[in-house]
Amino acid sequence: MDLKKLIQTLHPLERKVLPVLDTPNSVKEISKKTNLQEIEVMRALQWLQNKAIINLNEELNETISIDDNGKNYQEKGLPEKRFLQSIKDQELSLEEIKSNLDLSNEELSISLGILKSKAAILIKKDKEIKVKITLQGKNLLDKGFPEEEFLKKKFPINISELKDLDKLTFNNLKKRKKIIKVDLIKKRIPELTDLGKKIIKQGITEKDVLDCLTAAMLKTGSWKNKKFRHYDVKTNVPEIYGGKRHFVQQAINYIKRIWLDMGFKEMKGNLVQTSFWDLDTLFVPQDHPARDMQDTFYIKNPRFGKLPKSLSEKVKATHENGWTTGSKGWQYKWSENIAKENLLRTHTTVLSAQAIAKLKKDDLPAKFFSVKSVYRNETLSWKSLFEFIQVEGIVVDPGANFRNLQGYLKDFFKKMGFPDVRLRPAHFPYTEPSCEVDVWHPTKKEWVELGGSGIFRPEMVKPLLGFECPVLAWGLGMERTIMEYYNISDIRDIYKNDLKQLRETKIWMK
Repeated sequence: MDLKKLIQTLHPLERKVLPVLDTPNSVKEISKKTNLQEIEVMRALQWLQNKAIINLNEELNETISIDDNGKNYQEKGLPEKRFLQSIKDQELSLEEIKSNLDLSNEELSISLGILKSKAAILIKKDKEIKVKITLQGKNLLDKGFPEEEFLKKKFPINISELKDLDKLTFNNLKKRKKIIKVDLIKKRIPELTDLGKKIIKQGITEKDVLDCLTAAMLKTGSWKNKKFRHYDVKTNVPEIYGGKRHFVQQAINYIKRIWLDMGFKEMKGNLVQTSFWDLDTLFVPQDHPARDMQDTFYIKNPRFGKLPKSLSEKVKATHENGWTTGSKGWQYKWSENIAKENLLRTHTTVLSAQAIAKLKKDDLPAKFFSVKSVYRNETLSWKSLFEFIQVEGIVVDPGANFRNLQGYLKDFFKKMGFPDVRLRPAHFPYTEPSCEVDVWHPTKKEWVELGGSGIFRPEMVKPLLGFECPVLAWGLGMERTIMEYYNISDIRDIYKNDLKQLRETKIWMK
């Protein structure tokens, strides 16, 4: 850009600040020289940096300031000094010293430790612990405590300016509770670029150009033949990030919209459930490995919940002998106490079980979904979390079949950005047939498993619904589903709440 034209774009704040930048100055110093507020100076410096007229260099300085206990000791004196003064002419017990000086247990303990290390006291143990001063202690009182002298200094203090003896004292005080604190201070120092030096050399004044047109100028016509500040729409400006929802919440809202548009109703329920609803109603045997503490978070208090009497009798019979489902069941003695145990829900299929239990024949067909948190006692790794969000769905329909299940899943994943879906045979305790849901990963060029699905077994449906009926079901890990869209390879990064990531993450597809 032409130098004269560039000068004409300068804001009045930039014009005031620029002439004093021929020597390095801090924001505070520039504020004093220009009679501007520090916020005005900072604004002008940012604008000048955007125009490549200056570089803003950051200096980091560690400064010492006084903390709460330090302020108290500035007035009363250090506890170890007061401790020593109290026994200067007499021998006292620890309880007497503590009471006379109004010391806390912590201050008493610290004083004892410091004075013992300096050989300033002698401790006698008889019926009670008594302390008396030594000759070294009397010399210490005459000489004075360097820590107390340090606290008389004018704060804040720059650590880099401390002398050797002060450094030792500072390190001693730093180890103690709330006497001093160290702050990291960022100092921004502007430095003129070659372009900035040329502008300074050319010379600028505040009256070179006018910043705005007033009503009075229009009235009198005095605006004629005046120079007005140009607005440079091409200049670099800092990137601004507007407010937005967390990208996980954006994804949740989008997924909910998919199911709602397909005619599904949302299921809701508690995070804490009994083992009965979470596992027994799903026809998971009570000796199944998934019930172990290694896989499930059990609640200590309250440890047990309540069971629905009529339904629990049907579930018990189904587990023990198959009830009227045509199954032989699991052939074991079902325990009511195990079923009553409270836990953090291990899947949202518990919500499906509760939704089915409320249905009647007149309510069918019915379609439900949920997008909720579940908890598994798993090791945190790049591919697994102990708390994650599961996308659950069921279709309760006498006319439903496996091809309908395939259609629902393909439709959902297509809207999530995965047009290629396949169902692979698998085994789950409460579905038959059962299948894993795989999608073709466009970047990895391979099939990736994202969830499980199937048709609920009669042993699960009949006790809950009262009659046999096909129920299509699926449960999908949401985090794994959205990782590709956000270019995330480690599932833990989804919840690291890094500000840079949150600002720069793209908006979820609409």
